[in-house]
Amino acid sequence: MNKDQNTLIKQEKTPLIKQYNDIKSKYPDAILLFQVGDFYETFGEDAIKCSKILNIVLTNRSSKKKHSIIHLAGFPYHSLNVYLPKLIRSGHRVAICDQLEVPKKGKNIVKRGVIELVTPGISIDENILKTKSNNFLASIHIEKKKLGISFLDVSTGDFFIAEDNKESILQYLEHFNPSEVLFQKKEKIFFEKFLKDKYYTFLIEDWMFNYSFSYEKLISHFKTNSLKGFGIDNLKLGITASGVILNYLYDTQHYKIKHISNIKRIKKEEHMWIDDFTFKNLEIFRCLDKKGVSLIDIIDKTITPMGGRLLKHWIHFPLTNIIHIQKRYEIVEFFFSNISIRSFIQKKLKEIYDIERIISKMTIGKISPHEIIRLHQSLTAIVQIQKKIFSNKKYKTFLEIGNSFQNCNIISQKILDTIDPNTPYNIEKGNVIAKGVSKELDKIRNLYFSKKKYLEKLCNNEKLNTGIHNLKIGYNNIFGYFLEVKKTKKYNIPSHWIQKQTLTNSERYITEELKNYELQILNSEQKILSIEKKIFYDLINQILKYIIPLQKNAKIIAELDVLCSFSLSALENYYVKPEINNSFRLCIKKGRHPVIERQFISTTSYIPNDVILNKKNQQIIIITGPNMSGKSAILRQTAIIILMAHIGSFVPAKYAEIGLVDKIFSRVGASDNISLGESTFMVEMNEMANILNNFSKRSFLILDEIGRGTSTYDGISIAWSIVEFLHKSPFRPLTLFATHYHELNKISSFFQRIQNYHISVKKIYENIIFMRKMIKGGSEHSYGIHVAKISGIPIEIIHRAKEILKILDKKKILEKRKMKNNFLYKKKSFLRLRKIMNFFKKFIG
Repeated sequence: MNKDQNTLIKQEKTPLIKQYNDIKSKYPDAILLFQVGDFYETFGEDAIKCSKILNIVLTNRSSKKKHSIIHLAGFPYHSLNVYLPKLIRSGHRVAICDQLEVPKKGKNIVKRGVIELVTPGISIDENILKTKSNNFLASIHIEKKKLGISFLDVSTGDFFIAEDNKESILQYLEHFNPSEVLFQKKEKIFFEKFLKDKYYTFLIEDWMFNYSFSYEKLISHFKTNSLKGFGIDNLKLGITASGVILNYLYDTQHYKIKHISNIKRIKKEEHMWIDDFTFKNLEIFRCLDKKGVSLIDIIDKTITPMGGRLLKHWIHFPLTNIIHIQKRYEIVEFFFSNISIRSFIQKKLKEIYDIERIISKMTIGKISPHEIIRLHQSLTAIVQIQKKIFSNKKYKTFLEIGNSFQNCNIISQKILDTIDPNTPYNIEKGNVIAKGVSKELDKIRNLYFSKKKYLEKLCNNEKLNTGIHNLKIGYNNIFGYFLEVKKTKKYNIPSHWIQKQTLTNSERYITEELKNYELQILNSEQKILSIEKKIFYDLINQILKYIIPLQKNAKIIAELDVLCSFSLSALENYYVKPEINNSFRLCIKKGRHPVIERQFISTTSYIPNDVILNKKNQQIIIITGPNMSGKSAILRQTAIIILMAHIGSFVPAKYAEIGLVDKIFSRVGASDNISLGESTFMVEMNEMANILNNFSKRSFLILDEIGRGTSTYDGISIAWSIVEFLHKSPFRPLTLFATHYHELNKISSFFQRIQNYHISVKKIYENIIFMRKMIKGGSEHSYGIHVAKISGIPIEIIHRAKEILKILDKKKILEKRKMKNNFLYKKKSFLRLRKIMNFFKKFIG
């Protein structure tokens, strides 16, 4: 908080500001939303921040200190759902301080307290969360250069743990993309350098990062004797980070977290490793061009939010277990061949809501009756899917899935019997509980509605007695029920009526009889609401006993959703089932780029290409050809096809045999990092160093224009050396290497597993046509001037470039002749010298 504003507020001695200061001191790092009547007010520096972020008016009030002002900004109490998401998205912690009692006459100050502390990493507000994305809170613990990390999504209950080196932890952070990262205060300098301001962070007291404390926290939460059952017992640093997350939830008023029922270890060896450079270069989740299309835009045909989140997780962590991959293929193939079954499942998926987040809202106590009805509708749709397909022995493929579904019929029926299907969104509005659930409730409701009818009758009687035919009964929060009469009729008012309010055109009165009935009605309303709340929360408690079965069903539905999505993509885009095996071969026939091909009107317009790699005679393919001819597209599409195959999807090709890949690396495109003092070439070399130090025997590499960030001869030397290194490596990684350096074509003469290919070009007079077909053999031309021409470079520059090129070509020819003549001269001199040496040998002999 700004020092001046902080001092000013603390100097204020009014009861309200004193109460504000007491509460604010407990939440110094959060914006405090302080309820004052029907408004949330902020003061001082908080007010300045809110004014800018929320675009609301910043007002001032005079301070007791002369010539000083205190800043204020506020918004209506009922608009919290509008303004809170904006504060959280801007990276702020927000403490919501409510009035905890009804204001009473004669009492100076209303009791207030913080009911919730919302931070970017622990929000469950659907106005803040993205339906198809997780919202992770992360915690990192470092000890002796090794790090433990934990990720928790409070809104779904997903909880992960890992322990690894710095590079791997950074990669996990990229994959999970947490909204908030916790770390210990004493390591602030290290983590500021490590995280590079990429994430919203919060410092935790050092004593909290204690292994014993965290271990006890975890076994207490999961109600187990040890953590061996989760397979994480040996992850000391990871356990420490996980315990800190749970404690942080308690510190932020989140005590009800039963839905966090499991913790999973991230097993690096079970998943393909793809670094962040590669995800960006392949444009998997985001296109480099803001108006472009990414891979997930093409293949995500999931219907449920749970399916959308799971698809992203599968893409971040592709499988390396062939049996598990083939199980996915089997189901995708079944849906592909049985369209009616897939259509039925997808139709029912539209009736299934976000079960995972409904469960978390129930646990935390922020569930609406309407969402409980949605849970019932979801469970009904699941039963219909199970009965029609998964319990049918004819479909052997699905028997295992069918048996995995948990029986939640009791809960579904209980909801149907308890909640009125037309229930309002808010429990406070009443009429939530169905008739017949509670005899007491039904009786009070009948009395309540009979009293309402009596009021109507009373109104009619008064009209007859007074002759005031436009008399009506009204209600407000100040006077309760009242009789309203036009001023022109006030002389007809009986003497026992008591005047309460005078308006411009009318006057309001009460009677003793009216007040008695008002009291009875209000008592009835309170009793009805009290009974309804008790029944509603009893129902919630019964549902919460089924947390684990509900979560299991949600996971199965998410998997089905993703696999249905894969089959639909395959059907619409003519994908094929790949053959994945333990070989070290890659054979893709007529492969296509799944994103680029969608830009063509006809599917036959896209030019497919074959890519065949193996460790015997074609480990590395060097691809030459002009810019815009399609070299980079072939590199990217090959990597994407491999990735799609490993997540269980069919692929855009006519045929694909893929030997298991454990890592995909890419060095594609050029980018500067000027802010860190890194040039294009430096970035390029950093990325290449990462690849060359980490590839394995099952890695796949795509390298594009290596060395172009420096001088020509340096670039050629580096590119040649890298290709040679990859060839000589005992791992022999399969590699596609695109380049403009035609000199690299000669390298295939020296190494047997390197082959030259080029993108074919057709020249008709002065016009060049890119055929976008990769054929064997190297290319000697870049056609750079043609590319410049079609890019719109002024024609006079093109003509001059052609003239200069002719001069340079002549010079190059002369230099070659000169080199050849020098070589021949040296050869003749050498032969003459050898004859002389032979003569002397004979003479001496």
